Amino acid sequence: MQMFYTVRSGDTLFQIATRWELPVDSLIAANNLLPPYTIYIGGQLSIPPGVTTIRVKEGDTLFKLSQYFGIPQSIIVEENKLQPPYTIQAGDLLNVPPGVPYYTVQPGDTLYQIAKRFNVIVGGYINPEPIRIVNQLQTNVIYPGMKLKIPYTPPFVSGIIAYTSNREDGYDIWLFYPCSGKKVRLTNQLADSFSVPFWSWDLRKIAFVGRNNILYVVHLDDGSVAKIDQFEAELGIFLDWSPNNQKLVYTKNDEIVLYDVTLHQAQRIREPAATDVQWFPNGDELLFQAPDSAGFSQLFRIKTNGLEKRVITRNTEGRLNNVRLSPDGTYALFTTPGASISIIHTVDIATGNTVEVSGGPLGKNYFPEWSPNSLHLAYSANAFEDRGYFSFIRSSGRKGENDRTWAISDCFATPITWSPDSRKIAYLSGCNDQGTAREMWVVDIKHPVPIRLLEDLQITSLQWSPPPNY
Repeated sequence: MQMFYTVRSGDTLFQIATRWELPVDSLIAANNLLPPYTIYIGGQLSIPPGVTTIRVKEGDTLFKLSQYFGIPQSIIVEENKLQPPYTIQAGDLLNVPPGVPYYTVQPGDTLYQIAKRFNVIVGGYINPEPIRIVNQLQTNVIYPGMKLKIPYTPPFVSGIIAYTSNREDGYDIWLFYPCSGKKVRLTNQLADSFSVPFWSWDLRKIAFVGRNNILYVVHLDDGSVAKIDQFEAELGIFLDWSPNNQKLVYTKNDEIVLYDVTLHQAQRIREPAATDVQWFPNGDELLFQAPDSAGFSQLFRIKTNGLEKRVITRNTEGRLNNVRLSPDGTYALFTTPGASISIIHTVDIATGNTVEVSGGPLGKNYFPEWSPNSLHLAYSANAFEDRGYFSFIRSSGRKGENDRTWAISDCFATPITWSPDSRKIAYLSGCNDQGTAREMWVVDIKHPVPIRLLEDLQITSLQWSPPPNY
């Protein structure tokens, strides 16, 4: 349910957003405010998920915190299950929610107006019915002073999201249809916590590495599952489908493997320490990471017959990780040097010119992915060192321009994925103490209101289907 903050004297949108580390644009979109974005004392604002954890400082009291955040002390007490005399100590971590989980009806309000203001949309249209249902109202009649829960409603989007979850009796690959909320289980105890689904371009097959490090291909037309290969290690195995949807490419035992899933034949190209191999859109060349003759990690391109190998980058520092080729084949991205510090760079394939993306505040930027139109990249940036685990959901242009935050996850880091129309970013949140996500969210970069799509026991990865007829 949406959370609501009551505006106080002196409040501005910027101040309210700053308290919970929110993008101002997200706050504006969540309430459908129009220029000049005026807010009024006593008015209620829907507050998107933000950074709700604070570390208590010397001199802090519940009264001071309630005054700063503009919420009643009772909310902080209830949220943190504090007992009388409600003392707090420097260094304590407290959860400070941005208000209450209900909207108080004002004179003149109608259910339709409330639905319009707070983005209650079904099938692309404003619809007050979810508000009526969740509050068990017999009619659409409401009265001033009523307290209404305001639900999030699924966005009207195309495509299917494949994800990994232990929703039932083990990890499996599932399909989620954002428009309808329908969930379909694809496998039967074949996946593992590290499994990542990889869509074929024709939307008819999904490949993943599952239990016992076995590479599987699921044929969506008939639900059949084929075993393709097996690996010694389960982590960091990247798979990519050929443009004609017939072959998978991956690396194993110092070789690039091109596996024809129809003929069940494998072609191999010897490339020691190669990783992140993937197809150029022409289907005749491959991109991959490997050390050069001096031992420096570089990006290379090579013909699928193993000839005409060419170096793209001029790297003289750390290893290039998480390499991803843009769908149009003109740019690539990578992170470097490792996990504790992870900086994203993009490289122009034609010139080798490399640009650093400014990234999040701690230099810990993970799971970068290109948008289907190749104009943007999105990623998860670890946000804080002393307030618990949170990450910013960010995007930038392919030359690092317009780098900004769209939403906030309460996970240390989260995989992300783009919608087929390149407008929406899906990500994971709802992390528990062990850091495992339980929720899937989406934010529209044209109207950045974070919307929860689903909640499950555990979700470890997700991948939106590519545009049809790509």
